[in-house]
Amino acid sequence: MAFAASVGVQHAHALTVYTAGPGNLSKKLAAGFEKKTGIKVDVFQATTGKVMARIEAEQANPRADVLISASWDTAQDLEKRGWLAPFQSANASRVPTPFKTTHYVAQGLSALGIVWNARSGTPEPHDWRDLTKPVYRNLVTMPDPALSGASADLLLGLQARLGSEAWKLFDDLKQNGMVVSGPNAQALNPVLQGAKAAVFGAVDYVAYAAAAQGEAVKVIFPTSGTVIAPRPMMILNTSKQQNEARQFIDYVLSEEGQQMVAEAWLIPAREDIAIKRASFRDLRLLPQGDAQSSSTSRADVLARFAKLNGQHSR
Repeated sequence: MAFAASVGVQHAHALTVYTAGPGNLSKKLAAGFEKKTGIKVDVFQATTGKVMARIEAEQANPRADVLISASWDTAQDLEKRGWLAPFQSANASRVPTPFKTTHYVAQGLSALGIVWNARSGTPEPHDWRDLTKPVYRNLVTMPDPALSGASADLLLGLQARLGSEAWKLFDDLKQNGMVVSGPNAQALNPVLQGAKAAVFGAVDYVAYAAAAQGEAVKVIFPTSGTVIAPRPMMILNTSKQQNEARQFIDYVLSEEGQQMVAEAWLIPAREDIAIKRASFRDLRLLPQGDAQSSSTSRADVLARFAKLNGQHSR
């Protein structure tokens, strides 16, 4: 990790940003911000689970100034715990109301879908349940929701929409040989390589980027609905660089910063930025309500899913 090299020789007055990918976007935003302001940025980029584990481990000596998560409930939880500094950027005026609060705002959004390899010899799926058919036996992967905040959001959304039928779906997928892999990239790689046919609950921007580079994959948003995953940015109230942190949030929400977000195949938080992919308004969405703000409900769903798939709860 780039952070490992930088943490030992942190720049004086540098801003430390902990972020859940995409890595190239983090680097571009850090470089653009430094060019514009002269403020150095030290970046630690990892999965949401690893980022949060580091923040928890560093409670006695906090390092992070800004946190960018891949799951909205991370911000909800940290605000409830009193860990966040209030800030509303003037550049958030073009961000839809659901994606901003007094303490955090979306950097951008991703959506969850099926990523299908068009050269796999399988029929193109159109809905989640299609992947339980015999033709997909042993050919489906899924990111581990214990490691992917967006994947956990999908579990909650499916349970909210389908109730017990959601758990029948998960069981049928398991019986059909679906493999629950690690984080998002680990689930996608076998599909890119042709060893598997489809990912259930893939984060879309990674697959869009792969398709743009010539990979034979297609992003499919299921007809019965999916979830979007706003990626909240927040300032830790333990930060000694509050002014610099606010400037960074402003920069990410500037037209220049949001264009970088769009180039990474995410949906920009601001609605006035042109995109070359589906917007969240183009999708049929599953319910995303109070269940996601309850850490107990989330923990219960993750534990039940882990037990179903023979994993250890994390």
